[in-house]
Amino acid sequence: MDREMRINSKVFSEGSKRAPNRAMLRAVGLEDRDFKKPMVGIASTWSEVSPCNMHIDELARAAKKGAKSAGAVPLIFNTITVSDSIAMGTKGMRYSLPSRDVIADSIETVVGGENLDGLLAIGGCDKNMPGCMIAIANAGVPGIFVYGGTIAPGEVEGEKIDLLSVFEGVGQLNQGLISEENLKELECKACPGAGACGGMYTANTMSAAIEALGMCLPGNSSTPAENVNKLEECEMAGKALYNLMQKGIYPTNIMTKDAFENAITVVMALGGSTNAVLHLLSIAHSIGVNLTIDDFDRIQREVPHIANLKPSGKYVMEDLYNVGGVQVVMKLLLKEGFINGECLTVTGKTIAENLKGVSDLPDDQDVIYPISRPLSKDGPLLILKGNLAPKGAVAKMSGVSVKKMTGPARVYDTEEEAVNAIMNNEINEGDVLVIRYVGPKGGPGMPEMLSSSSILVGKGLGEKVALLTDGRFSGGTHGLVVGHIAPEAQVGGPIALLSEGDLVTVDSESKQITMHITEDEMEQRKSNWKPRPLYKGGILGKYAHNVSCSSLGAVTDKFD
Repeated sequence: MDREMRINSKVFSEGSKRAPNRAMLRAVGLEDRDFKKPMVGIASTWSEVSPCNMHIDELARAAKKGAKSAGAVPLIFNTITVSDSIAMGTKGMRYSLPSRDVIADSIETVVGGENLDGLLAIGGCDKNMPGCMIAIANAGVPGIFVYGGTIAPGEVEGEKIDLLSVFEGVGQLNQGLISEENLKELECKACPGAGACGGMYTANTMSAAIEALGMCLPGNSSTPAENVNKLEECEMAGKALYNLMQKGIYPTNIMTKDAFENAITVVMALGGSTNAVLHLLSIAHSIGVNLTIDDFDRIQREVPHIANLKPSGKYVMEDLYNVGGVQVVMKLLLKEGFINGECLTVTGKTIAENLKGVSDLPDDQDVIYPISRPLSKDGPLLILKGNLAPKGAVAKMSGVSVKKMTGPARVYDTEEEAVNAIMNNEINEGDVLVIRYVGPKGGPGMPEMLSSSSILVGKGLGEKVALLTDGRFSGGTHGLVVGHIAPEAQVGGPIALLSEGDLVTVDSESKQITMHITEDEMEQRKSNWKPRPLYKGGILGKYAHNVSCSSLGAVTDKFD
């Protein structure tokens, strides 16, 4: 007997009582035969506010075509997106991380409210990708993710550039290293078309992690946005969703603890974004998997960093695609025993089965290094702890030669104040720049500090000044930076108790972050500390009152 795939829509597909429900659906084009088929949602993050998402309407139509040809009734609906790079350095950046939860909740709302039987979600930018994945986890129906793809690199005088080149150009201009005309050329040529930022930044990190999780079709994470194969991928994904429904395979069958460990392994090997810690924790929480920052710490110690990718390396995602993409990296990691090949995927097959026909890395390339000769013997995403961050902090140390620094704290309560200090040459070599009250509750929204970190790099201070924050960093950030310091200042974490001039040590080898004051002094300062009023208005107010600690993934639903 065939499996009933109308797990939700059957409630209005049959019976005279539901004639009014069907009448509404007939208005959008459904006919008698359609009510015998499963109904699936195609969640599109199409938008004209960002190059990451401006092409996704076309991808959604291709996915709809595939699902329809397989035998489903697909219905496209939209959700929001916020461009981190456009919001960066402005008050708009506070909306970035909250948008992840708005996206997740809005998709889940449509699937639940419309009684849909399956979900295909297409994301193309930093927060709508984990937002889509949280929705897939929470929706309770078979689901599959599709990545909109990476942007092509820009070019200036024969050299490939990307958006990070422009951010760092601001610091170079301030330092007198380039002219206004040079910066304008970078601005005009960095982003040549559709797709997400090109390096191993957050979007490409999350696409790789989602493929390693088994939640997108093999190869989808690497295919560039404007590649001729992208539309075919989307059509195949629509068909694959129907196959999942036929087989009764749900996200809970795929996103297991082993699958999350595979995802972390791939992120470490590729040198991915610090944001992967937040997002994988939040997705795991939604699907009911007990994942913690200690799992990241354990895997970091075991997995070598082998990808020569920006921001610390030479290449972009398109270059990785040209040598075989994330698939060849996963095949290499599988062969060396770093990932679990028995994990199920959205193809209905295991990781190992999907990788059987994948070619080996070509010999004449330096995008991916051999396991025997890695860039680093362990992963670049470090979990630091200490009296400044008792619940943990996250640092990305790829390409950073300085392993330990002790210096005086230069303390600012907003990024704007810190940026002004940097631009006015008030931050000097050896300083520990601290930006606080920008955590999940304090920001609110845990904005990224890419403007400040990029200007430091552009001024030649990337490894000469340590930058610490309870906020986040962009996947494009590099240098001696530590983010996600928890507990955050807004709730009275130790970072709130730092005073100007306190000595602070960042030690990546011992994984310690320490403020050099006595316990008695710490207690005295804490007794004098007073909490700031939480933000109240609109979405930021809702977020500030509901969001959890960054060490838990900054989720807005409740922990047990």
